[in-house]
Amino acid sequence: MSAAKIKAVVKRQEQLASDIYSLVLYAPEIAGQAKAGQFVSVYSKDGSKLLPRPISLCEVEKVTGTIRMVYRVVGFGTKEFSGLRADDTVEVMGPLGNGFEKKDKKAILIGGGIGIPPMLQLAKELKCEKSIVAGFRDETFLMEDLEKYGNVYAASEDGKTGVKGNVLDAIKEYGIEGDIIYACGPTPMLRAIKEYAIANDIEAQLSLEEKMACGIGACLACVCQSKEVDDHSHVHNKRICKDGPVFDAREVEL
Repeated sequence: MSAAKIKAVVKRQEQLASDIYSLVLYAPEIAGQAKAGQFVSVYSKDGSKLLPRPISLCEVEKVTGTIRMVYRVVGFGTKEFSGLRADDTVEVMGPLGNGFEKKDKKAILIGGGIGIPPMLQLAKELKCEKSIVAGFRDETFLMEDLEKYGNVYAASEDGKTGVKGNVLDAIKEYGIEGDIIYACGPTPMLRAIKEYAIANDIEAQLSLEEKMACGIGACLACVCQSKEVDDHSHVHNKRICKDGPVFDAREVEL
């Protein structure tokens, strides 16, 4: 599998919440290879902005050759992307990184905030029994999409949707059980999930959300600590963009 850098055509874009957008691109070279847990790098048209923005894949449609990204506007790059309209073009590279290793076990899929979108493609690919837990600040998004592929449970900080609290509060409140956890979200959430998984002897795969620069492992801007020593650098580091973003929970230090 090799990443392709292409000029993709915008099929459609819509706003899902206050700062959340859904962007669908016609990118058959990427869609034909991509799987759940991978990401793409999206390039600004502003020549002064050299580094692309990494955005996780929310959906992949191999038949139509499209990829969907659901992202939050947090800076100049994503603000620019939110202005894209049908038939516009944007340069993207992908698929990048290593995705989830799918296993035929009763699964719990956990997404927090902008870590929710990758769970949609994973839910589509998994053929096992699964529960999907989504954690929100306040406004919800992608709930109806997720409900097509499994039982969905929610937690929110304000308590207006689902359990008041975090994703682990929802798991405990609803008595959700599983043999493997797949999760993506902010580091504090992943740290808590790792502790929960180890305490309950549950396998867990974590997709780390970090700022990435080159997206191909060359710049070493997105390293995390690992329990394993790298054969080349001889240090306890893993490159999130190249070695991840998905890691076994027992492999990484959070």
